Amino acid sequence: GRGLEKFPVHGPALVVFNHLGDADMVVVLSQLRTLEIDPLAASNLYDIPALRLAAQMYGVIWIHRGHPDRRALNCALESLRRGRFVSIAPEGRESVVGGLEQGLDGAAFLALRAEVPIVPIAITGTENPRIYRGLVCWPRQPVSLTIGQPFHIAKSEDRRSDLKNGTTQIMHSLARLLPPEYQGVYKQTESVQE
Repeated sequence: GRGLEKFPVHGPALVVFNHLGDADMVVVLSQLRTLEIDPLAASNLYDIPALRLAAQMYGVIWIHRGHPDRRALNCALESLRRGRFVSIAPEGRESVVGGLEQGLDGAAFLALRAEVPIVPIAITGTENPRIYRGLVCWPRQPVSLTIGQPFHIAKSEDRRSDLKNGTTQIMHSLARLLPPEYQGVYKQTESVQE
C-alpha cells in the first residue's frame, strides 16, 4: 500500500474507496491494520461465507441497497460519534465498467452530518474475475492500494448544494489517486502525475 502514513492514527473519519469487487474491503482492512473501522457493506454480501467470516471480526454495518437505509446510516453516525472509522463505497455498488461510476450522496451526507474528515483510498486489481482466477491460477495478479490526503467537505447554508459538491469532491479525490483506466466517469482531462 502507498500513502499508509497519511491514514489518521485515530478516528473519527470516513474512509471512502472505489468499489471493484468482493475483495475490496478485505484488501482495505488488511492494509490499515486497525480494528477501529466499521465497514458499510451491502447486505447481499452476507451470503458469501468468507466475507461473512471477515465481517464478524469487524463491526460491519449491513446496508440495504436501492433505497435510503435509515438504520444503517444511524449506526454509521453513531460509530463516528464514538470516534471510530467508518468505510463506505460512495458509488453504492461494485463498478460494472471497471472504472469509477457516478457517486451517490451517502458518503457526503455522513461526512457533513458527523463533521468528520474523509480519507480517500484507491484500489486497483480487485475485479472479481481477476481475484477468483488468482485463487486457482498462478501467478496471482497484483493488487494496489493508495491512500490520499484526508480532507473536509466545506459546509454552507445550502444543504443540497453541499451534498452535490461534497460527492463531486469525494469522487474526484478518488480519481486523482487512480490510473486513467480506472477513473471512469471522473476521468481527469489533465495529467495528475506528481
